[in-house]
Amino acid sequence: MRQKLRNAELRLGLLVVLITTSGYLLVQLADKPKLPSDLWLFLGVVIALYGAAHFAVRRLAPNANPVLLPLAAFLNGIGFVVISRLDRDLARNQAAWTAAGVAAFIITLALVRRIRTLERYRYTFLFIGIIAVLLPLVPKLGKEINGARLWVGIGPLNFQPGEAAKVLLVIFFAAYLVDKRELLASGTRKFGRLILPDPKHLGPLLLVWGISILIMVRQKDLGSALLFFTVFSTMLYIATDRVSYLVIGGVLFIGGATIAYQLFDHVQTRVSTWIDPWPVADGKGFQIVQSMFAFGTGGLSGTGLGLGNPQQIPNAATDFVFSAVGEELGLIGAVAVLSAILLLVGSSFNIAIKTPRPFSKLFAGGLATILGVQSFIIIAGTTRVIPLTGITLPFVSYGGSSLVANFVILALLMRISDDTARAAAEQPSRTAHALPQ
Repeated sequence: MRQKLRNAELRLGLLVVLITTSGYLLVQLADKPKLPSDLWLFLGVVIALYGAAHFAVRRLAPNANPVLLPLAAFLNGIGFVVISRLDRDLARNQAAWTAAGVAAFIITLALVRRIRTLERYRYTFLFIGIIAVLLPLVPKLGKEINGARLWVGIGPLNFQPGEAAKVLLVIFFAAYLVDKRELLASGTRKFGRLILPDPKHLGPLLLVWGISILIMVRQKDLGSALLFFTVFSTMLYIATDRVSYLVIGGVLFIGGATIAYQLFDHVQTRVSTWIDPWPVADGKGFQIVQSMFAFGTGGLSGTGLGLGNPQQIPNAATDFVFSAVGEELGLIGAVAVLSAILLLVGSSFNIAIKTPRPFSKLFAGGLATILGVQSFIIIAGTTRVIPLTGITLPFVSYGGSSLVANFVILALLMRISDDTARAAAEQPSRTAHALPQ
């Protein structure tokens, strides 16, 4: 069984390598009609990175889900091809960050041999996570880039500690809910039709609400605020199976967002630009207008890799990488990327459903929600479904912190999958040994 899973993963990975290399070749041929000199080097690097990740899984998590790694590699490959078409320097950086992400993936699998060990250090992870969220607000350490104060600069290195914080806080919240889920589900106080638990047990929800609003107000980042709050509200619903918590969470977030809209100009600007970008198409609305033109130009099949003009969109490699995909690969390419994301998120939730352990179930559900909600926020922003936010598309967008964090999430999901499959395989053996001879 192990061999079949890993062989399927290997075959899918070879297909991904072929797609990525072909895309890179088309981008280079659009520039000049001859084979790029670094084609074989590029092919070797792609094979080496996927091979390292695959053999790490084969050695460290042989029972893990076989589609997660190929899907992530496909999204990462498409992203790299689009980024290399937009900016060669960014593509080189993205290649280096991909290597760092694969290294983080392997290290996570090697260090986290049992997912339940994370549960023991819940308050340590909470403490580190809150520090990571607040770190960009520290004077002289935090940096504001593109209007959002999400970055920390240490010498020449800039990174977003919030990317690590989302994983650390999910660990704490999953462990907390395992202990308190019965108290949160039953409730002791009645307010109209709502039955709520003791206020002290609602502390984590209120804490996350406060962190979300702090992020939105102080760091000027609507996307991360929405991501944090949605993830934790969803985990609370998974733990208690009570829709009322989703309603309460939505009311809290809408209330905080309304107050922020009334008090802060940058929130009003984001919303007004979303509603009607055309009056400010040469200023604040330029990005979203160019994104709409890109999707319209792409049509059904796209202009072809290297033949469009996605570089007309500012920050196309980060916030608007999906618009670049829509222009050069068209609706077909955009649907392919969306399908890969849906399969990745769906497979992650399937891991959460299958695992019988409460902590693993909540943790996997939280990680799956991160991937799903983050993808929705950025894709919906670039297509003008919701106000635009500066969040990345998992595995596709340019960004080192996000890429490394997503590879860590991938490794943790595969560890949970491996734990579940191994426990299921061991159960019949234990039952057989328990039978009288």
